[in-house]
Amino acid sequence: MTDIALARSAVEAEIEGLTLVGVLERTVRERGAEPAYSDRRVTSEPADGTGWRTVTWAGLRDRARGLAAVYLEAGLEPGDTVTIMASNRIEHVVADLAAVLAGGIPVSVYNTLPPNQVTYLAEQLAPRIVVLETGDHVRRWRQALAERPEISRIVAIDPAIDPAIDPAIDPAIDPAFDLLRADSRVLAWSDAQLRGPAALARQDAALTARSEAVRPDDPITILYTSGTTGQPKGVVLTHRNIWFEAVTSARTAHLDGPGITVSYLPFAHIAERLLGLYIPQLQGGHVHLIDDPATLAATLVEVRPTRFFGVPRVWEKIRTGVAAALAAEPDEARRAAVRQALAVGLTYIESTQTGRATPPRLREQFEAVDGPVLRPLRAALGLDRIEWATSAAAPMPVEVARFLAGLGLRVYDVYGMTETTASATACSPDSFRLGTVGRPHDGIELRLADDGEILLRGPITTPGYHRDPAATAELIDADGWVHTGDVGEVDEDGFLRVIDRKKDIIITSSGKNIAPSNIENALKESPLIGQALVVGEGRPYLVAILTLDGEAAPVIAKRLGVQPASPASPASVAELAAHPTIQAAVAAAVEATNARLSRPEQVKAYELLAEEWTVGSEELTPTLKMKRLIVSSRYRDVIARLYGEKA
Repeated sequence: MTDIALARSAVEAEIEGLTLVGVLERTVRERGAEPAYSDRRVTSEPADGTGWRTVTWAGLRDRARGLAAVYLEAGLEPGDTVTIMASNRIEHVVADLAAVLAGGIPVSVYNTLPPNQVTYLAEQLAPRIVVLETGDHVRRWRQALAERPEISRIVAIDPAIDPAIDPAIDPAIDPAFDLLRADSRVLAWSDAQLRGPAALARQDAALTARSEAVRPDDPITILYTSGTTGQPKGVVLTHRNIWFEAVTSARTAHLDGPGITVSYLPFAHIAERLLGLYIPQLQGGHVHLIDDPATLAATLVEVRPTRFFGVPRVWEKIRTGVAAALAAEPDEARRAAVRQALAVGLTYIESTQTGRATPPRLREQFEAVDGPVLRPLRAALGLDRIEWATSAAAPMPVEVARFLAGLGLRVYDVYGMTETTASATACSPDSFRLGTVGRPHDGIELRLADDGEILLRGPITTPGYHRDPAATAELIDADGWVHTGDVGEVDEDGFLRVIDRKKDIIITSSGKNIAPSNIENALKESPLIGQALVVGEGRPYLVAILTLDGEAAPVIAKRLGVQPASPASPASVAELAAHPTIQAAVAAAVEATNARLSRPEQVKAYELLAEEWTVGSEELTPTLKMKRLIVSSRYRDVIARLYGEKA
């Protein structure tokens, strides 16, 4: 038996027979009185004195069982779906768990889905129960709710959706809620919780039978990929997929026992489900839920998590913030001391990479600067208690990783996709190399196709796309290999480096193959530049569209002496983009980037936009990745202008 097969067998033996039902019960037995989830909500439920509502593991299980009984009385059958559109909050977790306990399949969907995609998903999933949070969600679901007769219950989290509330009495009620007032299927969340105990008394035996009937190869969820073209595809994941991934990734990361974490990505994303739902349910732990990523920085400082997952854009913003604060420090001696400490931190972290050794003298130097300089910097970010930090969703720029290393942080890049139940490879405390996404987890196979495409195989592979056998056949070949669509390289020690999406590789008119993400990441190393799109397919040279970083640009502008038009408020992005001083600074950043690139990779022309790209304006995914096709289409006139063409 090969080493991979032996490792796979060991993990499979550990998870034999496991389902979410059993995992949750075990955690309740062992940690029932300990905190499970906290959030910040204005509800009738009291907070704990710090503004957080908190539920224990036992309380979470009890709430979920009560709601599961309500689901049964609403007609939920084994295998039916419960679709949830809600932010990260305790109610979302309860609604999800209740579906599994009742034998159903919870499906969290992105809150930003347009109505046409909601209607498509409702047709695909035929949900028995829909859980909605806000008036905006009601508007997005209006057509689907009217057209899908199989929806027997609409659970409304926001009290304002309660049909018993008269909008004439409370003018603050969102008019969207009027859409539901005549719908007998609507049940307010507060009523569902009140009905739970009585429903559970009636349905206890039936619910227990449903829970016990759940099997490892049953779906634990279906996650719809946020594609930029066509309709999203539903990735089916089983209990076996999830627990193999949870155990093998925890082994790689050396994650033992409960952690303290912050959950800020949507539960429609596999990384957040794994780190915010499944691993905490496997190990216990305390998850702090926030519904607005803009509050992440402040929450980190308050919570001081022991584990943190950041998408590359989050880490980029942390780097930008520290760099901007350092640049604004008026004391030159302090600036020099911090720079020296960062240099020592980087050298030390680099020495801990696989294949290297840390000289005793370097360790002493690091310890000498860590306490007085680096640890306070990490504390100011809320990262001073971090035992494990990671990045995923897209390759993290190596210069960002090096900057964070200077702070004394080893940020472990991992790689995977929804179709592989999150990560398939990862850097770890004992297998670490900057600029790579590590080596495969225990039991996972990796190889490169002839064209460099990354192929993966193992128990983390999805059974397929929901009701889409043709797409499943394109994803998984006859030998069980998942074709990721990414191009990569594997070094002599087995570390994987992701180059780019296969479909995004630019082939210029001279036949040069170029990975645009490498150039975009290099451009974004300037704290001024928030986003960058590089194009050049079939063209003689590359051009770029740039946006300013809305948070860092005003700080840098102030340092450069740029005065806002109105002294009472900071300069807007549009105002800064038009300012000659900022334009000159961006030009210098592009020139500095070009100096590091080969001639075919250099950006020959660019345009700085007067607006930012956001999730709300649809240029970014919920994980803050750029939607390349949408941006290219939306700014085709800009691209044409950069090439001297008519749009």
